[in-house]
Amino acid sequence: MIQFSVVPSSYKSPAGKALVLLVFEKESTFLNAAGKAGKAVLKTIGEEGFSGKEGQISVAYPREGFSASKLIILGLGDRREVTAEILRRAGGKLARKARELRLGEVSLEWPRALDKVMVKALVEGVILGSYQYNRYKNVPKDAPKGLQKFSFHAPSDQVASIKSAVATAQSYCEGAILARDLINGAPSDVTPKVLADTARKIAKGPVKLKLYTKKDLKRMGAGGILGVNVGSAQEPYLIHLHYKPKGKAKKSVAIVGKGITFDSGGLSLKPAGGMETMKMDMSGAAAVLGVFSQLAKLRPNVEVHGIVPTTENMPGGRAYKPGDVLRAMNGKTMEVLNTDAEGRLILSDALSYAVKEKVDEIVDLATLTGACVVALGALISGALSNDPKLLERVKKATDAEGERVWELPLVKEYKDDIKSNVADIKNIGAPGKAGTITAALFLQEFVGDTPWVHLDIAGPAWMDREYSAIPYLTSGGTGLMVRSLLTFLRDE
Repeated sequence: MIQFSVVPSSYKSPAGKALVLLVFEKESTFLNAAGKAGKAVLKTIGEEGFSGKEGQISVAYPREGFSASKLIILGLGDRREVTAEILRRAGGKLARKARELRLGEVSLEWPRALDKVMVKALVEGVILGSYQYNRYKNVPKDAPKGLQKFSFHAPSDQVASIKSAVATAQSYCEGAILARDLINGAPSDVTPKVLADTARKIAKGPVKLKLYTKKDLKRMGAGGILGVNVGSAQEPYLIHLHYKPKGKAKKSVAIVGKGITFDSGGLSLKPAGGMETMKMDMSGAAAVLGVFSQLAKLRPNVEVHGIVPTTENMPGGRAYKPGDVLRAMNGKTMEVLNTDAEGRLILSDALSYAVKEKVDEIVDLATLTGACVVALGALISGALSNDPKLLERVKKATDAEGERVWELPLVKEYKDDIKSNVADIKNIGAPGKAGTITAALFLQEFVGDTPWVHLDIAGPAWMDREYSAIPYLTSGGTGLMVRSLLTFLRDE
């Protein structure tokens, strides 16, 4: 992790180091204040077309007037329109530029005009944009390592608040990076047992763990998890992490994450190309673990239950079959017509378990449907809910963290599409029609009257490529929703 420090403002950077400047569009106060040397830099970057527009970046090599050997100048756009997401993206852009220039250390002059929310966002962008997953690579010794030290030069009266914002951002990113590492691991290395072992490591202090094995799941009647698991050689688990704050909690919230560590599709086998990234089908579970890894540090004033059903979905000789009927933990029966619609089956047990815990609210997140990717693409999650006020609070948190969601309706008339002739419900709706909505309607059968939000993160949980406009999103697992859920819980 990058080492951050915050010191009182100075126009001087350590000799030979790089100095980072944040510039609003058509404003250059700092450079003007630096006299002839600043005006020379302004002239140089102006000739390159730099005007401070959002997303612009320029590197200058001042000959005199600065102790820094390089100036990295980031454009933020119109001062009146700057948002946290603009700062987050600027941080990601800076991280990429630092690696390109082989910079291990930079200092940044922090503008008084920007508050601690912007500090947090910039630091998130820098850390997440610096992320590299090299577990399986033979990395050359001379490969660029990116930033190791980052120093804020801040107005004296803002030093304390900036330090606090930096610490919060580091915690958020630690949780997101844990999730990214789990998602990016090979599926034979990140098994249900590894998720369970990760939960064991997290469970300390105010965080407790109940871990249910296959034997326990049979006793509990968890037919959804057990049914999906029978084709796999890996044991299934239901993970229950529980955080309680000091004193009386404002409310209790369950966050439920789908934990399919590899999804072959089962007997309804996916094509080869469709399996290439299916190690990411536990992104919801990874997010829950990432959130819980930080709760002891951040101490939100709510009781939080983290519930993860985890198994593989494999086509073994004992695998469940189209036409089978499974019984969920709450007693509802589910006809299986497609074994590749397995996520909703294991979530049926996890949601039923959450309801038995008598929580006040439930948020589930799952890489659930390809239909959501078709509808919203790779950058936006679908959100469906039985409670508009809860959904609005979740959206407020996702907006704050730049993790976009779009509400889709729970159209009650579509419930007819999941009616079964032989069971209470069936696990797929009408082919090619409203797949994300009918999947959510299936899940709704297991939450009762509890206020609930379902987040279908099938698109943005995994990036096949990097988007130049969002430089803090590296390819592979994104660790999506860790930061949003932490903000949601802390704002409760």
